[in-house]
Amino acid sequence: MRLRKQSLGNRNLVGERVELARKKRGMKQKELLAQLQVNGVDMNASGLSKLEGQIRFVTDVELVALSDILEVSVDYLLGRE
Repeated sequence: MRLRKQSLGNRNLVGERVELARKKRGMKQKELLAQLQVNGVDMNASGLSKLEGQIRFVTDVELVALSDILEVSVDYLLGRE
C-alpha cells in the first residue's frame, strides 16, 4: 500500500469518506474502478486517486454510483451523518 504524497485538497467533501468506506469493505481501488465502470461511470486510476485525495471535483452521477457500490448513503459520503 502506497501512502499519499500530496496533502488533501479541498475540491470535494466525499473523498475521505469514499476511501474509508472502500477500505472498510476490503476493496482495492482497482475493484472500485471496475464496479464504477459496470455502473456506467468512466473513471481511471488517477481520477479515483485524485477523488479520494480531494483534489478533483465529483459529479452527481459519480456520487450516486459510489454510494450504491460502497453501500453507504449519499449523506454519509457528504459527511451529513
